[in-house]
Amino acid sequence: MSDQPSEASRPPEKPRGADTPRPPEPPAAAEAAGTPAANEPGPSEARPVGATPADTARPSPAQASDGRRQRAQAAQQAGQPGSPWQHGAGAPAAKDDGMTARLRPPPPPLIRPAVLGSVLATALLSALFLSDGLGVNLLIVAVPASLAAFFAAQAAGRRLRPWTATWAVGGLALLAVPALRDAGWPTFLAVVSAFALGSLALHGSRSWPGVLIGSLGLFDSVVPGIIWGVRGIRARAGGSRANWGATLRTTAVALVLLVVFGTLFASADAAFAELLSSLMPEASVGAGPWRTLLFALGLAGALAAAHAAAAPVRWDGLTVRPGKPRGRAEWALPLIVLNLLFAAFITLQLVVLFGGYDKVRDVTGLSHAEYARQGFWQLLWATLLTLLVIALALRWAPRGGTGDRTLVRSVLGPLCVLTLVVVASALRRMDLYVDEYGLTRLRISVAAMELWLGVVLILILAAGVFGARFLPRAVAVSAAAGVLAFGLISPDGLIAEQNVQRFEDGRSTSIDIDYVKDLSADAVPALDRLPEPERSCALRFIQNDVLHDDTPWYATSWGEARAKEILEKRPVKGDGSDCYRVSREGPGDGYEPDDDGYDPY
Repeated sequence: MSDQPSEASRPPEKPRGADTPRPPEPPAAAEAAGTPAANEPGPSEARPVGATPADTARPSPAQASDGRRQRAQAAQQAGQPGSPWQHGAGAPAAKDDGMTARLRPPPPPLIRPAVLGSVLATALLSALFLSDGLGVNLLIVAVPASLAAFFAAQAAGRRLRPWTATWAVGGLALLAVPALRDAGWPTFLAVVSAFALGSLALHGSRSWPGVLIGSLGLFDSVVPGIIWGVRGIRARAGGSRANWGATLRTTAVALVLLVVFGTLFASADAAFAELLSSLMPEASVGAGPWRTLLFALGLAGALAAAHAAAAPVRWDGLTVRPGKPRGRAEWALPLIVLNLLFAAFITLQLVVLFGGYDKVRDVTGLSHAEYARQGFWQLLWATLLTLLVIALALRWAPRGGTGDRTLVRSVLGPLCVLTLVVVASALRRMDLYVDEYGLTRLRISVAAMELWLGVVLILILAAGVFGARFLPRAVAVSAAAGVLAFGLISPDGLIAEQNVQRFEDGRSTSIDIDYVKDLSADAVPALDRLPEPERSCALRFIQNDVLHDDTPWYATSWGEARAKEILEKRPVKGDGSDCYRVSREGPGDGYEPDDDGYDPY
């Protein structure tokens, strides 16, 4: 036994210097260290009966050691530097005066059962529905993942703000593109944009670094989310083993009842059996590893989303120092010269756009389409470089007062307006070229890009008038809205519609079969209007993909379902022997290929 008296039998002694006033501790630190409130006397302040001041002035060596140990434990609990794994899993936040202190949030609360249930549902649905392709199954999986994030944010005390709702609704709307369109390229853009908007909804960023990094910030929560989930399951399981057993028994009984009675009803009615077979995903031993991987990805993704909702990284803490302000003349003169150059170029463009092509043909010898093709890419690059010039000009702009702000607006405002005219000129050139040679995927993509750059310029002009606080989020919203609109208009369907319309109007003597036959099922309604043999030649490859595809309903888009219905009613004719002749007679695109046959346009 120890020769020291126990804590219960020995009165606490007051350390030396206790009468010296100390600054008050923060509430969080005082609570973590176990110190009493200011209006409540602690045990060390109570003097036992019969004790003199001399008895309470000097602590013994054992008590001094215990006091140092308690102070060390209190300091660690109050936020001394600890393991980053512990912080990510919900341990006390690290106290750091550097970058980590500005970015890392307080630890999330213990994971709730509702969050665990939503996470498990996300993992199961991912394993069942995502193995056969993309379609409405993405929306099905996104619903429980969104609920997990909502429940976690609610438990952490976060409120739903307008911008958070905007990001969340926009992300779910983008996931409707795979359910509607068969083309892979707008689907890819929509899925990537939906992920970015979902990450922004969880982090709530508003600055330029916050919006740019926050759109990918969900990756930072993957490992902490898994650790947080494991610790939450351990804590829940240790305190409520009986509840877990009841839950497992209830689930097992429900599954047995569904299997037994579902089998009986399916054997009793063929229509019901066909309905069940179409609704339920097929399970096979060969797909087991792939479904296991999807289960793990769904589990990790849902936990990361829930952890980010409960404890989001403050990416707005990343700041970029403004550049050194330049003098008015040094800053303004190069931009004024650039404005004059833009004005001279645009003056010529206005003459050309409003009927001056005859003079241009006389001088250059180029046709309308050749003239349009010659300058579109240059104008696109000019627009991009102008945005870069505006960003650098704002970084080094003079910031002395009202006069400097007026100078910046009077120089950069006209530059934005003149650049908008350049955007209009580039789009007009593309319209002339498409009218001459037809629409392609590359042409519609770069035209959409140029149009979005014009929207960004308009937002910059609005920021100059109303303030730039909203600009990062507004640019992100405009990009997401552009991707959503691009997917909803069905690019492949629009390409087929424009080329078929040119053929019907007589602007083209034939249609480019070699190009349109590689379009997706979204193009079938437009290509179905072609006469024979052009129709069968254009739809033969699409029919082989659509009619012989056994993709289940949850991985089939509306574009595929509509194409399948059309081709079942009117299948292609012939054996394809006429297609080579039709392809050779197809129109060119206005470009004579080089020896390597490569046409980037």
